[in-house]
Amino acid sequence: MNRKCLPILLVASALSACTVGPQYKKPEVSTPPAYSDVNALPTNAVTQAEAGLRTWWMQFGDPELSSLIARAIPGNLDLKTAISRIREAREEEIVAGATALPKLNADADVNHTHISQNSGLSQLASLFGGGAGGGSGSGFALPGGGFTTYTVGFDASWEIDAFGGTRRAVEAAEAKSEQAIWTSRDSEVTVAAEVAGDYLMLRGLQRQIAVARDEIGHQQQILELVRARRKFGFVTALDVRQQEAQLSSARAMLPDLDADASAQVHALGVLLGVQPEALESELAAPEVLPTRVPTVPVGLPSDLLRRRPDIRAAERALAAYNAQIGVAVADLYPKFNLTGAFDFVSLDLKHLLDLSSRQYSGTAAITWPILAGGQIHANIRAAKQENLQALYAYQKAVIAALQDVEDALTRYGDEQKKNAALRETLKEAGGAADIAVNQYKAGLTDFTPVLNAQGAVLSAQNELVASDSALDRDVVSLYKALGGGWKESGPPVRAGASWLSQ
Repeated sequence: MNRKCLPILLVASALSACTVGPQYKKPEVSTPPAYSDVNALPTNAVTQAEAGLRTWWMQFGDPELSSLIARAIPGNLDLKTAISRIREAREEEIVAGATALPKLNADADVNHTHISQNSGLSQLASLFGGGAGGGSGSGFALPGGGFTTYTVGFDASWEIDAFGGTRRAVEAAEAKSEQAIWTSRDSEVTVAAEVAGDYLMLRGLQRQIAVARDEIGHQQQILELVRARRKFGFVTALDVRQQEAQLSSARAMLPDLDADASAQVHALGVLLGVQPEALESELAAPEVLPTRVPTVPVGLPSDLLRRRPDIRAAERALAAYNAQIGVAVADLYPKFNLTGAFDFVSLDLKHLLDLSSRQYSGTAAITWPILAGGQIHANIRAAKQENLQALYAYQKAVIAALQDVEDALTRYGDEQKKNAALRETLKEAGGAADIAVNQYKAGLTDFTPVLNAQGAVLSAQNELVASDSALDRDVVSLYKALGGGWKESGPPVRAGASWLSQ
């Protein structure tokens, strides 16, 4: 390199330790000391244990549910998309960092030049006694002739990151990669919760179908009783018609329940990344869920800042936008560029690589924007506003997470109260139905009280089954609100990491 370039290189190297733009500091966000409705949970539910959150579905003790979630994590198409975005973000890190590295290009060319006969060189050529049609390879061509040159060599360039604009760009790219990782983990949380929610809804519908079929059998028995009493003249045909209508009403409930159950099976298939009907035979047989009370490690509201992947992703987005301010500020400062070229140039290929054919040059340059129409300062102000928007998004993510937990706790507590009341209602309705049937058999009353009592029992049964299913799904919602369902995947991944290449 030309020694005249050294001063610029030394100045640029001395400044390379400088990094413009604000240093990132994770914002402080206040959280309440405890959840207001935490008493809705069983006494053994309030714990700091983390293992129960990572694989919370194991708390239900249902092997089928665990199997479905285990297949959904690698098979779900949204999760595959999220993994692909991580790979993309890692490649963007390489792109951002490459700006600070020297560039080296190899080049080769062949150039032939033909001189016009009508150019002003014709008079100059006559002074030397030459005529038109100078031969190629002479190094100088007369009008009407030409020559060919051969060139092969290298050129290099390097923009020194004197003020840290590239370093800030790399910082932003790394933060975006981490954001993509946390977004992927948030997708894991969502997929696990959706699979569990749809599965528990399916089992609830299957229990309702079982109740409906039991009710049909019961109504059929009542109809046979009424027909027998009609045969002996104890009741009129009206009682028979009323019971037949009651039986038809019970049968009419099944098609809608079957359709809803099939829709849940299809939804589970899509969540697992398979054809909608692929799970029909596997899930056709209804199963009774274990009646255990899941242990939910609620912890403290402040725990959400590290538990919830969406909050972690929002924080990483904030870090990326903070770094982008430095990228914009760096445009205010001079840029230092070093360029160089080394070539072999010859008029014939035989002597192309001779030392006498070498040709080289070096340039050190400084560019400093003086007038840019306010564009640079506008970019800085815009970057600051984007950073402010990211801060608001982070704060909103924290507040929304707190709301999710509070809402889930409230729904769970209220559903528990409703469930207890429905159990008492079913008990009383069953007793009333038994009394009505016995009085009807004894001829002490007409059939109307029996019909009313049967309707009350069926309604209470359906509502209790729906409430049981809602309680299970409320627990799922609580686990999701707490950020459960993801596991650490080891150290921060880089491009080419094994788990990303699967």
